[in-house]
Amino acid sequence: MELDALDQLAATAFDGYIVRKDLAQRFKGQYPVPTYVGEFLLGRYCASTDDAEIAEGLAVVERQMRERTIRPGEEELFKSRAREQGSVKLIDLVTARLDAATDSYLITLPSLRLNDVRVDPEMVASNERMLTGGFYAEIQLEYDAIIAQEKAGRPFGITSLRPIQLSKRDLLTQLAQGREHFTTYEWKQFLLRSVGFEPGRLSARAQDVLLLRMVPFVERNYNIVELGPRGTGKSHLFQQVSPYSHLVSGGKATVARMFVNNSNGQRGLVCQYDVVCFDEVSGVSFDQKDGINIMKGYMESGEFSRGRESIRASGSIVMVGNFDVDVEHQQRVGHLLGPMPPEMRNDTAFMDRLHAYVPGWDVPKLDSSLFTIHFGLVSDFLSEAWAQLRGDNRLSAIQGRVNYGGALSGRDTTAVNRTVNGLLKLLYPNREQLISDEDLEWAVRLAMECRRRVKEQQKRIGSAEFRNTHFSYQMGNDGVERFVVTPELQSDNSIGTDPLPPGQVWAISPGGQDEGAGLYRIDVNEGPGSGVKIINVPVPGPFRESIKYGEQNLLTRARDLVGDRDPRQHEFIVQLRAFDAAKSGAQLGLPALLAFCSVLLNKSLKGGLIAVGGLNLGGGLDPVYNAVNVAELAIEKGATTLLIPISARRQLNDLSDEMAMKISVLFYADAREALLKALLE
Repeated sequence: MELDALDQLAATAFDGYIVRKDLAQRFKGQYPVPTYVGEFLLGRYCASTDDAEIAEGLAVVERQMRERTIRPGEEELFKSRAREQGSVKLIDLVTARLDAATDSYLITLPSLRLNDVRVDPEMVASNERMLTGGFYAEIQLEYDAIIAQEKAGRPFGITSLRPIQLSKRDLLTQLAQGREHFTTYEWKQFLLRSVGFEPGRLSARAQDVLLLRMVPFVERNYNIVELGPRGTGKSHLFQQVSPYSHLVSGGKATVARMFVNNSNGQRGLVCQYDVVCFDEVSGVSFDQKDGINIMKGYMESGEFSRGRESIRASGSIVMVGNFDVDVEHQQRVGHLLGPMPPEMRNDTAFMDRLHAYVPGWDVPKLDSSLFTIHFGLVSDFLSEAWAQLRGDNRLSAIQGRVNYGGALSGRDTTAVNRTVNGLLKLLYPNREQLISDEDLEWAVRLAMECRRRVKEQQKRIGSAEFRNTHFSYQMGNDGVERFVVTPELQSDNSIGTDPLPPGQVWAISPGGQDEGAGLYRIDVNEGPGSGVKIINVPVPGPFRESIKYGEQNLLTRARDLVGDRDPRQHEFIVQLRAFDAAKSGAQLGLPALLAFCSVLLNKSLKGGLIAVGGLNLGGGLDPVYNAVNVAELAIEKGATTLLIPISARRQLNDLSDEMAMKISVLFYADAREALLKALLE
């Protein structure tokens, strides 16, 4: 393998804490242990860029994996070795239970099919996670022949145990110091390599989804759902990378195991693990009727009550599952939480407790080309650092720098803040490091999108309280309001209900003798300078004329339209996008004028609005001769509001009742009235 620039940077920043990820992959499937177990050993013996040292360490790791992991069919061989040699070292999943009959703890070692292994109670007390699902560990298993001869004797016992995890107090400091060597872009790439993926083979969108999967590891009591096609690695991170997460396979989940066992007071998975992931969530159900309600209460407050005691825990809840159809079809037949269990899929109260809905369909199906062969942080180091980051907070560092729009409820704000906090902790492990506006905006947009996706499903169920889903934000005190959409709700040739950014407007050209009506979008950006530049090549003649009339009206009526802003001090960059057979852009003077005013005022036009109207140089309005056809096209394209000259009012009396119910019509008599009615209030 040739070291690239990121490898060299990682070797400098994290000497001793990196490992070649392809080495870890070579053990995957060869030995019956998760990836992070192999990486734990690789980090101990192969944390180097020197090929000779790596080869030497690799030989040690392979020998230990070969000699200490138990393949199916080798159980009796290892038991025999323990008997003949007195003890044997092995790597296995260690779980414990209390045997009330003998008032002792017993260990289960699944690889050896032993469930009655003796253990010192102090060892259990110092490793309580072995009582709630267990963990992988290096253990020394002894065999006592004298005990074997006793009636109901238990000859096997554990004399030493070392969990597969790293515990260092200054570990987070080392992570923060190493991070300072990277740009944000490089750090994102390195994080993805550290969990096994090659970012160069993934789209920016897929990379964002993979980073979202990491948030539950650094954010306490964080609840997410991810649904998507099979084979996209939704459970990979929660099963293979960190010993602080626990994967619950589809099926019955017991209240005692998840929360607390009333018979002995033993705390459950949410108390023992940082992340509890429900795999194949569509098949999950609880053994008690109140199980879902207990989980809803826990997801809301981080507390649950069993008996008289109220117990607090910090484990994050992750739910992953599969679509049997594609996203578009799922939206047609129901909503995007349809694959959830019956008790959850239509429960808006449950949905409200989800902080984010991660779009699993944006990650490609995994194949060998998507896994990295480069250096990344040893999973053990990374997962330990993530565990320590859970106690940090980045929200105080961004206070006052971003304001959320009025569509966000209290729970929406909490959810977005949780996601933003988690993403920023991933990018900035050093709490003193200055967070850039670009990174903050990236985190806010991603967080709002994932929370809005939850809100959209609530709206689909029909609850009136969730109708306003137009999430927006402003950066700084004088920032422009920007709206965040969920991409799966958008279509290239239809109008959504979300406001477009300032300077953009949907428009319909009424057409003419040689061309029918057609949908267009006019995009205008402004900068220092003067004049108008149309970037379409070639520029359609009728559209050039529309822009000319729009610009002339702007210049002559600037005081009425944009106040003290002088359009002569700005250069306007214009682009026309056509969505139908009509391409000329004829009679779009009024929409062009709205776009000019919108970008100068830094204000968006109303969401779902489509503008119609031609202008002449004197400011007069051209008549619309086919107003009914225009209105029907607007409805077909998904518009909710049609802005049209008052001269078309009588024609629209012929619009059918069915069509008239689907759209709101706003009439205007001049350009200023059109602008006032079009601007978002």
